[in-house]
Amino acid sequence: MTQEANDRSPKPMRALLVQTIPQFETRERAERLAEELERLANSAGLIPVATRFFSLPKAHSGSYLGKGNLETLAAEVLEHEAELVVFNHPLTPVQQRNLEKGLVAKVSDRTGIILEIFSSRAQTREGRLQVELAALLYQQTRLVRTWTHLERQKGGVGLRGGPGETQIEVDRRLIRERIRQLEKKLETVQRTRTLQRRARQEVPFFSAALVGYTNAGKSTLFNRLTGAQVYAEDQLFATLDPTVRRILLPNGDRIILSDTVGFIRDLPHQLVAAFRATLEETLEADLLVHVVDLSDPEWADQEASVLETLRELEVGDKPMLTLYNKADRLPEESGLVARLQGRPNVLTLSAVTGDGIDGLLETLGQESRKSSRMVQMTIPSTEGALLARLCREGRVIERQDDEERIHLTLALSPIAMGRLDPCIREYGVSPTRGGVE
Repeated sequence: MTQEANDRSPKPMRALLVQTIPQFETRERAERLAEELERLANSAGLIPVATRFFSLPKAHSGSYLGKGNLETLAAEVLEHEAELVVFNHPLTPVQQRNLEKGLVAKVSDRTGIILEIFSSRAQTREGRLQVELAALLYQQTRLVRTWTHLERQKGGVGLRGGPGETQIEVDRRLIRERIRQLEKKLETVQRTRTLQRRARQEVPFFSAALVGYTNAGKSTLFNRLTGAQVYAEDQLFATLDPTVRRILLPNGDRIILSDTVGFIRDLPHQLVAAFRATLEETLEADLLVHVVDLSDPEWADQEASVLETLRELEVGDKPMLTLYNKADRLPEESGLVARLQGRPNVLTLSAVTGDGIDGLLETLGQESRKSSRMVQMTIPSTEGALLARLCREGRVIERQDDEERIHLTLALSPIAMGRLDPCIREYGVSPTRGGVE
């Protein structure tokens, strides 16, 4: 890239961050929430210049802040030469417009910043479509002129405004048309993903999905378990597009593991809806592996936020294994790790150092075998093709050969049981239910 091109590239905006302290909320908690907002701003490519705290028992319906606080904030915008003011709270369209008038600066809320991050990080076609859809759903009720560039897409398909139509009406109609286009494209992508998932389901493998708060260490853990090179950095929303890999466990089982987008506190409903196709990897998994950043002071609230989002997705009743990650960052004298290890379906580990990974692999092996069924079969020694298929479809627990027959004890998944049903009826004994050891 030439120096001239560098000079033309947009410079990062200077952002003043705003965190309110509601009634009955502590300053300490507000500071922790403000730290998360600063990390969001950094992830969005902004330059946070300062954070301003306001005690606010009740939000003002017109401008969120009262007149006095608004004047104070306007003075700080001038002092810090801020181009953008970011509120760590949802703003109504009316509040956003009035704040921009009063502060003479661009204003965004938490949802807008999250959408900006998603827009810059999505890599796959589906991810980009979902981001654009979420942004349009967010913007369609906000009377802003920034969406008039969509007029360039109208070509000759009759989207030109009629006589007397205001620009805002044109903008709204353009957004509605684009939303319909995106929804149709996403339907096509979702059908393709459904076919891919159906093909995976035809393979008799147990599946697990990593879920958790953003920056909990899911991608680092995924890379360690699979040897993949998924982008993993100490930043919010490092992963947006789902990645699926097959891994071989120490006990010989193969399972499917997927890495999914991270959740966040008060995840915008537009994103929950728009990213539902991506999160279907989570919906279809046999086991959810909930990764929690134990080193974060807000880990308990983050854990609760993820569980609430999973309930919204109607998967809160799925089998779940909780992994308390980054345990290496905790001082031993805290005693927190020891207390958590006594909980059922809980493991503590460090994805970076590898401490606790062996226990995780062993647990995944145990979970994968819970769904297996054991069957005994006796097949002729001449049935080499059938033997190869049985070994491919299931796991051989025991094998004994004599001159004319091969006696097998197999562990089969429910899918494999269905496919092999004719063979089992011809050569097998009634299967026994229960986990296979």
